[in-house]
Amino acid sequence: MRRHVLFGVAAALLLASSAHAAPAVRGGDAPVKAIVASPQWKAARDALKAGHDRFVSDIVTITEIPAPPFGEEKRGAAVRAMFDQIGLSDVRVDAVGNVIGLRKGTGADNGLVVIAAHLDTVFPAGTDVKVKREGTVLSAPGIGDDSRGVAALIAIARALDAGKIRTKRDILFIANVGEEGQGDLRGVRHFFGNDPLAKRTSAFFSVDGTDASRIVNGGVGSKRYRAIFRGPGGHSYGAFGLVNPMVAMAKSVAALYEISPPKDPKTTYSASVTGGGTSVNSIPNAVFMEFDMRSESAAELAALDGKFRAIVEQAVADENAARSTRAGTISVELKVIGERPAGQTPDDSSLVRNTQAAIRAVGLSPTLEASSTDSNIPMSIGVPAVTIGSGGIGARAHALDEHIDVAEPLSSQGLIAALTSLVAAAGLAR
Repeated sequence: MRRHVLFGVAAALLLASSAHAAPAVRGGDAPVKAIVASPQWKAARDALKAGHDRFVSDIVTITEIPAPPFGEEKRGAAVRAMFDQIGLSDVRVDAVGNVIGLRKGTGADNGLVVIAAHLDTVFPAGTDVKVKREGTVLSAPGIGDDSRGVAALIAIARALDAGKIRTKRDILFIANVGEEGQGDLRGVRHFFGNDPLAKRTSAFFSVDGTDASRIVNGGVGSKRYRAIFRGPGGHSYGAFGLVNPMVAMAKSVAALYEISPPKDPKTTYSASVTGGGTSVNSIPNAVFMEFDMRSESAAELAALDGKFRAIVEQAVADENAARSTRAGTISVELKVIGERPAGQTPDDSSLVRNTQAAIRAVGLSPTLEASSTDSNIPMSIGVPAVTIGSGGIGARAHALDEHIDVAEPLSSQGLIAALTSLVAAAGLAR
């Protein structure tokens, strides 16, 4: 109960702040100023507000369809039906499970704007995803990351139609698979690597998380390994003195943690998961460790990766030199289990400037951040991309007690900001 009290206090403070924030448009915000002054935009904004209860119902529906890692099919099928119901054209499911629907522009500009949200959650099959509601607080695993984002796609598409908004560019709606964990951005990676429409993409939005003031325009790259150290093994007493893969692994971890990575650009590493061995009275014949390395800079990530690989090889060589190899030597296999490219959409790009203006237009103060999201893929190949929130307040992402607050007007503010950003990128047609 205390959690909900604090949640309500936080919401009240944010609402008070936004109520006093002037939604004035700055001198460089002319495209957004023209959009928010249009009767079409006002009608779409009003439709988002009026349709908020339906939006919340969609969040619940989507959340309660399990979408564990690599198991998004059922949720994808439901979202495909929703895409059909709201009148998107050419609705389809691609080879990896992305659900895709098109909203045609006027053809005045051949560019294409993509707006995406991910179907998958971090939770395994069998997790209870029933939504619990207490006032305006909804609780369930994955409800904010990213069921609310997927529901936001539906709400925005409806509002565009309700406002009779026409855009110069086509808009492609994608509910994509594989954003989380070892999904390794596979849905968006597949789209940009295989879909013919990717070549026309001039801007990309990922709707992920709730904070509508946050713009992710820096893509934190990552490299993840499972390092498997192998050796001859043997009895802990009878074979004492033989090489031990556990020692090589331990030396690798210790040496990695002697590295002082740069703070700017932020670069990090972690030894995170381990296992192996046979019994307490056996020298192990195989042990493993999983490592995660991240950086906002592709160059710094590559440098750290090189140092890590050298450390592991040296640790193996040291152990082979330190103890007997009469029964065999230590070896290591480095398996890449995740790789996300780093990237950046410049602060002064039109996409970032217009998205900032859209957030200011609803009375919030935008912030620019770096993170690891679906936007990493387009950023890494030079396609302007940002990740934005869908509104409201969220907490405890990736935890079983994940929850969001859908109290108004903050909940709709994020939807309105996202809609405005999208129209600014796609170009309002008169």
